[in-house]
Amino acid sequence: MLVGVLAGKALPEVAGSLRQMQFGAGSQINIPIAVLIWLMIIPMMMKVDFASIRDVGKRPRGLLVTLFVNWLVKPFSMAFIAWVFFRYVFAAWISPADAGQYIAGCIILAAAPCTAMVFVWSYLTDGDPAYTLVQVSLNDLIMLFLFAPVVRFLVNGASSLRVPFQVLLYAVAIFIVIPLAVGAALRAWLVRAHGRQWFEGKLLPRFAPVSMLALLATLVLIFAFQADNITGKPLHVLLIAVPILIQVYFNSSLAYGLMKLFKVRHAVAAPGALIGASNFFELAVATAIALFGPGSGAALATVVGVLIEVPVMLSVCSFCNRTRHWFQEAEEAA
Repeated sequence: MLVGVLAGKALPEVAGSLRQMQFGAGSQINIPIAVLIWLMIIPMMMKVDFASIRDVGKRPRGLLVTLFVNWLVKPFSMAFIAWVFFRYVFAAWISPADAGQYIAGCIILAAAPCTAMVFVWSYLTDGDPAYTLVQVSLNDLIMLFLFAPVVRFLVNGASSLRVPFQVLLYAVAIFIVIPLAVGAALRAWLVRAHGRQWFEGKLLPRFAPVSMLALLATLVLIFAFQADNITGKPLHVLLIAVPILIQVYFNSSLAYGLMKLFKVRHAVAAPGALIGASNFFELAVATAIALFGPGSGAALATVVGVLIEVPVMLSVCSFCNRTRHWFQEAEEAA
């Protein structure tokens, strides 16, 4: 993040040239970011065994809580919180035009449930990897159909902006459909050709450096493109962080509390709460750029989400680990 901001300020011509590389005139789909996201997400998609969805019916409560928070609470609560703060609480410091952009960015961020980083959060809380896999799989499938209409409905209702639906579908196709389809196809082909043991034990670990380098390069480009916004509006960055923080802690607490209420095991409850709180920031940033441009307030809002995601999610992981004893009754029943 720091390297990206410094590079954007020191080499504005280079950052501007890279930012102008698009798939088509007016598409706002940045080619370098798209390629890097494919390199980062396709290996993650290769880990997802969509056949495991058929076993969900055996332990549905944790999954139902996660889906409820992700799709019936999170986008709508974020829209409401952002609307209250940017239209009223922060009205003295933010213009109406900026407020609309920031509301749109927050909605886009909240409507994209976390995918890749979920496996990290699950590992840090000793989560059930198979169950986490199912949660990620279903979220990805639902996102294919609900992300675009949810974003369009909420952005049109909570801000003065209008979402071009065709561009949004274009972004979903590039940043969800393509990596998901390629990852699933590669997994099926390679497992059939070489066996699951070779695929999971030898091949997938080799992709780890690729995904990590692609993630780092993506962050560098994102923050290079947003260098002027971040350094030019430090107060706005702090103000944007407030509703995002409230939303993260609200949704993680809600999901965690519901998991405890319905006596879900901690190995499912903790990752479920983290999935409900974190975001698929790669898709969110790319969608905001595709819809409103790389220098827009909406893109800045999604980038602020990236800024605070890791430290905030680590704090949620820490809380889940310290409260493991809350789920002793569910563990004994299991």
